[in-house]
Amino acid sequence: MKKIAVLTSGGDAPGMNAAIRAVSRAGIAKGWDVVGVRQGYLGLVNGNFIPLRARDVGGIIQRGGTMLGSARCPEFHKEETRIEALRQLNCEDISGLVVIGGNGSQTGAHALHQMGFPVVGVASTIDNDLAGSDITIGVDTALNIALEALDRLKTTATSHHRGILVEVMGRKCGYLALMAAIAGGAEAVVIPEVPTPPEKLAQQFREAYQRGKMHAVAVVAEGAEYNAEALVKYFKEHKSRIGWDVRATILGHVQRGGIPTAYDRLLGTRLGAGAVDALARNEKGVLVGWLKGRVMTSPLDEIVGVQKSIEPELLELAGILEA
Repeated sequence: MKKIAVLTSGGDAPGMNAAIRAVSRAGIAKGWDVVGVRQGYLGLVNGNFIPLRARDVGGIIQRGGTMLGSARCPEFHKEETRIEALRQLNCEDISGLVVIGGNGSQTGAHALHQMGFPVVGVASTIDNDLAGSDITIGVDTALNIALEALDRLKTTATSHHRGILVEVMGRKCGYLALMAAIAGGAEAVVIPEVPTPPEKLAQQFREAYQRGKMHAVAVVAEGAEYNAEALVKYFKEHKSRIGWDVRATILGHVQRGGIPTAYDRLLGTRLGAGAVDALARNEKGVLVGWLKGRVMTSPLDEIVGVQKSIEPELLELAGILEA
């Protein structure tokens, strides 16, 4: 292995730059040349490569997002598009590729692996829905941003004796919402894994007021059957019967931005360096993740397309703490 490439794909996540930095400097330490691919798989197909020397990745560890950029490339599912990507890699004499990203990104990595190219994935998504890693790059920062919003909204909710919904990202995975609800002391949580009809949420809010609370706050996952917009509409339509309406704050892409926490910087660094070590061991077609307190690899064959489940103990704990 003399020359490797690194790309970031899909949604950006705080800590991606730390991973890029680690891949670059760990590769250089082994005597390899390292290049970055701008704009994810789209840049790979177009041959948008830049050299990454030690100083080229200096001063980026504290920055959110990704210095390499990211872009959607739906055409990558076509074999002819992937063949063009392989041609670009071969033209640059690149003998290994590190893909930093979530489920969709690792699906692309797996496809290239099946075509015979040495690929190693790095688990990075704020959704934490990727099998093969207990926690992924970006989760901690996104969770802390959600908690800050919850703390602020509780203040105004108490002042007005109001019901507040806080919608967080996560696609079809409720991890971010569940952890925010537990750590933020929310009165309820609405996630895709556990159907929560609007009437049940109304009852939870009602019980909170009956216990003497001055507010009621629910954390809602964007992928839930009833997201924040649908719940606001329901409460408004049935206000005369329920007794009140609710206000919603949708955090959206605010959770992706900002300065990565120390945890995400360290996680990105360790997983990025772990990806280089995997390539050095001639380990191909694997995802580098954080499992059982250490850096480990899992075959992409086993983790691609697998939805990580929520731990039942966390759901039980959330129910207990809502009292």
